[in-house]
Amino acid sequence: MELLEYQAKELFRIVGIPILPSLTIQDARKIKQLQIPYPVVLKSQVRSGGRGKAGGIRFVANTIDAIAAARSIFNLSILGEYPEVILAEAHYNTERELFLAIVLDYDLKCPVLLGSARGGMNIDSLLSNLQQVAVTDEFTLFYARQLATRMGLSGNLICSVSEIMAKMYRLFKEQDLDLIEINPLGVNNKGELMALDGRIKINDHALARQPIIETLNFSSQQRASADHSVWTTNKNFSQVNWRWLDWHQKNGKIGMICSSFDSALLTWDLLDQNKVVTACGALIENSLVTEGDNLQLYREQLLSILRQLESFAEIKVIILNIWDIEAVNRQIAQTVVDYCQVLEEAAELATSKQILVDEEIDPSQSPQVSVVTHRKPYFVLRLLNHSNINDLASSEQIYLSSSLEDSIHQAIAIVKSS
Repeated sequence: MELLEYQAKELFRIVGIPILPSLTIQDARKIKQLQIPYPVVLKSQVRSGGRGKAGGIRFVANTIDAIAAARSIFNLSILGEYPEVILAEAHYNTERELFLAIVLDYDLKCPVLLGSARGGMNIDSLLSNLQQVAVTDEFTLFYARQLATRMGLSGNLICSVSEIMAKMYRLFKEQDLDLIEINPLGVNNKGELMALDGRIKINDHALARQPIIETLNFSSQQRASADHSVWTTNKNFSQVNWRWLDWHQKNGKIGMICSSFDSALLTWDLLDQNKVVTACGALIENSLVTEGDNLQLYREQLLSILRQLESFAEIKVIILNIWDIEAVNRQIAQTVVDYCQVLEEAAELATSKQILVDEEIDPSQSPQVSVVTHRKPYFVLRLLNHSNINDLASSEQIYLSSSLEDSIHQAIAIVKSS
């Protein structure tokens, strides 16, 4: 279950993470009752990222502009989702913006603290400055200060950022979170911190045992995306969505397909630490839970990503870092195997046609004729549940593992040997 920004900030408020004065708006006409002094920021409350670039965040200076902007935001679909609520929030002047997050690493079996001295919308800058610290024992401020130091912070900022991280960790542990993120964490000219945007994912299996959850007033879209065992609302299985991440490097050697932004961050960071350039990344998100769901939708979307990756001529390896159920993992493996077979058949057909052409043309008259080659990338599949699909991924072109570290090492080895 992914919370909307205003819901995440309500949890921030409970543990003392500083947030700005705000009000939720369900009708553009209610803007007239707004008690927050202008200028004000209006934010679309949807779960999709990239709201700012899509036009879902507007800065307004007066009531007339605010009403017009609110109407526009309510009618703006971001990745197929319309907001039921808009968050009206006071404006905050920042001198710099930071990124902080905590995610659960299934390989290390522990939480990992993430931080970047370059927060905000510039994903390239954020990722290139990303630091991480694994919490391998009981959490103390030592872990938070270690992260702050690695981020290049100094003076009072180390202490204040560490305190924010400690409060984030308290939420992470007490509320059974899979993810907690502040981006950006604004720093003003006095060195004061403010959580300007927040993101929280709660483990679906924890919803029933968390009393605070009942106070968050979930939207119909949120309830529809939760686990069957938690909500009586039936999920919508008719869509499997995917989108590109914001970074592209045409000369990159590795393409990424991940099931969440956080897994993409970790994958990119591990590759970057080993000086390997990532060409691009795609997120594939689905609502498939049981084998009875329409797995063909997932297959079609995955094939769509793979076909578009063909435009990146330098890609040697495509790594898939997917956390999902066994039925989906089996579909992923089968789709990759079928895709490789199609590429193999296309290469054989092109070679056969070229041989026929060569037999009919005098080489001395046409020295430029050459065999057409089809690029066949290697695939590294990092799937958590793959015990029953090893038989599918038996090709030399495909490497299968449940370990992210092993998958990264394999991808790097392939790049360096090619």
